[in-house]
Amino acid sequence: MPLKNRKLIVTGGPTREWLDPVRYISNASSGKMGVAIADESFARGADTVFIHGPMQEAVLAGREYRCVSIESTSDLLEAVKAELAPNAVLIMAAAPADYAPEEKSDKKIKKNSDELVIRLKKNPDILKNVAAIRKNNFSLSTMFVVGFAAETHNIEAYALNKLEEKNLDLICVNDVSRAGAGFNVDTNIITIFTRNRERLELPLLSKQDAAGRILDCVEKGLEKLPQNYLE
Repeated sequence: MPLKNRKLIVTGGPTREWLDPVRYISNASSGKMGVAIADESFARGADTVFIHGPMQEAVLAGREYRCVSIESTSDLLEAVKAELAPNAVLIMAAAPADYAPEEKSDKKIKKNSDELVIRLKKNPDILKNVAAIRKNNFSLSTMFVVGFAAETHNIEAYALNKLEEKNLDLICVNDVSRAGAGFNVDTNIITIFTRNRERLELPLLSKQDAAGRILDCVEKGLEKLPQNYLE
């Protein structure tokens, strides 16, 4: 089923959780995979919105679709919730921080001792929140949701667990320890699992080509969407 005129929400890039006015917790995500998916979605005629964390301006330059900038994982959750719509596709390619400091200092933390202990709290799980919203809102049960998982070991086990736990229609998983599949590169090596646990191995591809293959899987999955309605 073509994506043309269907709303497609893509997330990408890292989030930041601030310790003080000059330091934060984050990760090395460049957002390039998310941009590639948003580009391909827009090229296929989808009503594309890209929700992104802090990224280099050059990566976003010249995009014609709507871009929404966020900072923290909580910001990302609220932005995603605001965009959810019946029959939309959500592709969560962002790399949100799992934890945030319990307290943010309003002044720069000084190095007054040899050790610094920072207490962290768990951030909201965006896909779990989306799953709960879909379950409790019949009009949103028609959404198609794709998750991403960047792992370093037990790749298949983690992917299948996340697929079921978060009620996903597809999950794209990559081993970021492999050359060409980590952060800040222009290529990726992805394994896709469907809701029915069908497996598709993508070889080393440019992120643009990988985006096309992912959206091919989304379009095929949309043809089966009535079977995926939540009870």
